[in-house]
Amino acid sequence: MNTMRVIKPPIFIMLSLCLTACISWVTPDVEPQLPELQQGEYQLDPNHGRLLFKIGHLGLSTYVGRFNQFDASLDFTPQNMAQAKLSAVVDMSSIDINNTKLEETLRGGNWLNVNQYPQAVFVSDSVTPITASQFSFNGQLTFRGISKPVSFNATFHGGADNWMTGKYTLGFSATGTIKRSDFDMGSYVPMVDDEVTIEIYAEFLKNRG
Repeated sequence: MNTMRVIKPPIFIMLSLCLTACISWVTPDVEPQLPELQQGEYQLDPNHGRLLFKIGHLGLSTYVGRFNQFDASLDFTPQNMAQAKLSAVVDMSSIDINNTKLEETLRGGNWLNVNQYPQAVFVSDSVTPITASQFSFNGQLTFRGISKPVSFNATFHGGADNWMTGKYTLGFSATGTIKRSDFDMGSYVPMVDDEVTIEIYAEFLKNRG
């Protein structure tokens, strides 16, 4: 005869309390106030960064893709955001739309032209405050051999000591828009929208001083 062992309620409660304590221990104590965050030079955590693009298709839907390989650095002075600097480099061949055949088409000469222009680069040159935690990073985007002014509205979500990496970490997201035609990539407008929305979700790790 098979018997089932029943965990008595007190033991179950003790296990639950232990698990809750462990979760509390590993969850960082996030500081949300921008002036209290640590200044310094930061580098993107590649394991916690996503770069998405969104574009309208036939006026019916929004097509969403991403780039899997990119890097970014942030020179961060929370007490004087006018001095902050943001730069990013994107490997254009890393485009991912969950459609291998179309990805190869988009890497070609009529679109991203990755053989001739393997990277897109953004470098900020000024910062404009929007709210206490939001700022517009204004700079130059170089893409397909063409440089144009672009702005990204960035939000700082806070900072904390990260036990997983052993480094102080900033939470960061940003959005911006570009026009494909500005970079000589205006094929199929207006069936495929000219305007592209770019979204970045990232954690930045502070470099050791």
